[in-house]
Amino acid sequence: MENIVTDTWQDKVKSFAAASEQLGELHPEILELAYQENWFKLFVPEVYGGAGKKLPEILRLEEQLAEADGSLGWNITLCAGAAWFAGFLNPELAKEVFANREVCFAGSGAVGGIAVKTDYGYLINGHWKYASGALHATIFTANCMLKNADGSDILDPEGKPIIKSFILKKGEVKILAGWSYFGLIATGSHAFEVADLEVPANRTFTINSNIAVADKGFDYPFLQLAETTLAVNSLGMAKHFIALVEEAFTTRSGLKRYNEKQVLFFQRELEQCKNEVLDLRNQFYKTFDQSWNQLLDHEEIDENLLTEVSLISRKLAHACRRASDTLFPYCGLEAAKKESEINRVWRDIHTASQHALLTFIE
Repeated sequence: MENIVTDTWQDKVKSFAAASEQLGELHPEILELAYQENWFKLFVPEVYGGAGKKLPEILRLEEQLAEADGSLGWNITLCAGAAWFAGFLNPELAKEVFANREVCFAGSGAVGGIAVKTDYGYLINGHWKYASGALHATIFTANCMLKNADGSDILDPEGKPIIKSFILKKGEVKILAGWSYFGLIATGSHAFEVADLEVPANRTFTINSNIAVADKGFDYPFLQLAETTLAVNSLGMAKHFIALVEEAFTTRSGLKRYNEKQVLFFQRELEQCKNEVLDLRNQFYKTFDQSWNQLLDHEEIDENLLTEVSLISRKLAHACRRASDTLFPYCGLEAAKKESEINRVWRDIHTASQHALLTFIE
């Protein structure tokens, strides 16, 4: 294993980012760092060995993680976010799952499977895409439509088909290599499937109801939790990219390739992008913090404020992508070289921007 001397965790992450991309998954040194820092348990209740951090601190940490390496930030965000389901799990199952130092959740929000009710529990068949962290995950979460043995839908009291989430163990799933996208390569967000897998009834859970174990603030609404955590990933990557652009252009302008008017034009573009991202960052944290404090003080959040949290999350993510597109032409041919750091960060930003949750501002 490589022996790289670093001063901070950020230095270490940056020093292994290219190696992680080459591997198509997080480098073993970075995985070990994640285990040591308890990053995969950011949202796990403390009784199960969680990190003891609250959402305001988690968002700011995820911003830093994504700024150091987009794939790491995305991996931690998605995997730790899936581990948030710990609060809804059967307590005995949760104790078993989180006893593993290297526990890591991966999964999909899509309904990709069928679960047939049996005397023992459920018989599951299905296929799910885009499970970030699949190669080092110990647990997979999967959404299934419930069926009776005769193939008919199991319905809720309103006559609608019931969908439940399931906990699957690493040895029970087959990972299907297929993360062939041009960015966030080290997330290893492969698909997975199961065939005729029978699991006990305690492997099911439903979010936002019947909280089994929780720390204060655990009931922050899941939609806004997802939107905010994704937005800070775009933010961290954009900050990294903007810093690299400034460095790249300064190097090029040092070669006297540009006249004074051109340099001033770039500087205005750069400052405009910096200011827009910074301004929206400030608005984002102000709005989020207001919603968090309202939850702690009143045990609920006003719907209008939740709408504001969603809107500012989307605006921030869009501004980050827009800044990267505006500044990319000033980076030189090095930015188009797929092995370069600046190209990797640009690819990561644009891959992250394809997440459906933040596609539209309205």
